Amino acid sequence: MLNNILKNLSILKKFLLINLIFFTIIGLFTFLYLKNVQPNLIKKKSSNHIEVINNTIDNLIRLEVKFVEEDIRRFLFSTRFLFQSLDRVIFFDNELNLIGDTDTLDLDPRSFSTRLDMVELEILNEEKTKEITEKKNIDIGNENSVSLKDILYNYAASKNFGIPFTFTQEEFNKFELTTIKNVMWQDENIGYLAITENANDIKAAIDERKTFVIRTAIAVGIVIFIFSFVLNKYFLKPIKNLVSYTKMIKDKNSKNTNIDQLKSRNDELGLLSNSLDDMTLELQKRISHAENFSTDLVHEIRNPLASLKSASEILHETGDINQRKKLIDILSHDVQRIERLITDYSQMLKDEVALSKEKIKKLDIEPIIKSVVDDFNNLYKLKRGIKISYQNDGKNKYYINGIENRIEQIIANLLDNAISFSEDNKDVVVKVSKMNDNKVLVNILDEGEGFKEKDTNKIFNRFYSNRPDKFGQHSGLGLNIVKNLVDLHNATIKASNRKNHKGASMEIMFPKV
Repeated sequence: MLNNILKNLSILKKFLLINLIFFTIIGLFTFLYLKNVQPNLIKKKSSNHIEVINNTIDNLIRLEVKFVEEDIRRFLFSTRFLFQSLDRVIFFDNELNLIGDTDTLDLDPRSFSTRLDMVELEILNEEKTKEITEKKNIDIGNENSVSLKDILYNYAASKNFGIPFTFTQEEFNKFELTTIKNVMWQDENIGYLAITENANDIKAAIDERKTFVIRTAIAVGIVIFIFSFVLNKYFLKPIKNLVSYTKMIKDKNSKNTNIDQLKSRNDELGLLSNSLDDMTLELQKRISHAENFSTDLVHEIRNPLASLKSASEILHETGDINQRKKLIDILSHDVQRIERLITDYSQMLKDEVALSKEKIKKLDIEPIIKSVVDDFNNLYKLKRGIKISYQNDGKNKYYINGIENRIEQIIANLLDNAISFSEDNKDVVVKVSKMNDNKVLVNILDEGEGFKEKDTNKIFNRFYSNRPDKFGQHSGLGLNIVKNLVDLHNATIKASNRKNHKGASMEIMFPKV
């Protein structure tokens, strides 16, 4: 049930509820502890009283002291050292008459009986003495509302001889603990013995514990309040703002958010906000990229489809063999073009997924380029007589931070593009050099017609329209893929016409490691 309740609460409410539960449990245990502390302390003192009472009774029986004023007075004077640690010891005969009191030990013996009378009068003049005397069935446990005489009367009436009885009395700033027990001699009850002790230390101990518990509870409550305030202000509200931000992105709401304030924080929430914002921008960029690319792809496919439709209609109507042959070539060309578009588009989507899993690491670019050059030489040297050569500036290593298979893809696409613009039996050169600032430059030179465009950056756009005659073998995505991969490596690519030589030049500048 608690789990179901917590599911529907906010983090702050969960925190407060859990603290309240623990606080309540600790409070209950504290209450039980305080409730049991006083009886335990009283029991400890009463055990000492019972021991003194038993020793006193043994001495009375051993000395054969009679329970009359004269004998008890002599006994008290002769054994006063037994009661030095106690506040007061009182003796009563079997009729509950006061016959001895240690409070008179410090007075002259001649005034002993007078003090006893005063004490007895004090006890007998209690307001409830008469009422208690008439009501013999009084509850002994309600000791705070009766006098010592009342307790003695009910103790005697209960006939619980041999069993001591302890009770407490609290008046003003005084907390007294009293233990009474009857005295048996030759199987007859001859009197009663009561020990009264000031137990303010018990009261002080209880009050001290209560004060400590109350102060601790207040301190814990203040700490929980402050922590809840800090938790809510500096953690829960920012998290709530992040949740609102994600909902706004989901709902495509253009309403401004305060995520910029969160991004300026230097803690984990600031890092999370920056990561979330970067991820959102990257996602939006990819969505926009995919939408634009899909639009361009549809546009590119529409042209060959229109050509296919027109050629198929003419082919159906014409009977001229030469014309039919030309139309079939057009159909084949357009089908190849559509197939190439779909294949390259599918490959681009796979590459985007793979790129998110691949990691950039330090590598030497020279063996990668040599491997690609060797592969293209084996393919095109015999087929078209095109020779691809590799050159470097004599430096030992050409280290970059990159992904090996993506570097291969860049070089392969550029070589494929250079060969497409080159005539048979021409040369293509791949040069690698290290700049003074340790940047690595890769230059691919061909002997084709070069670029007619003044702004050569256009050639890196998708489906750029100024294409070679044999463009049916290409989708128009190759250079765009190269540009994306170069950007991934934080490098730059530049296209230009060769100086003092016919052909085009592609330069890739990789940042230093």
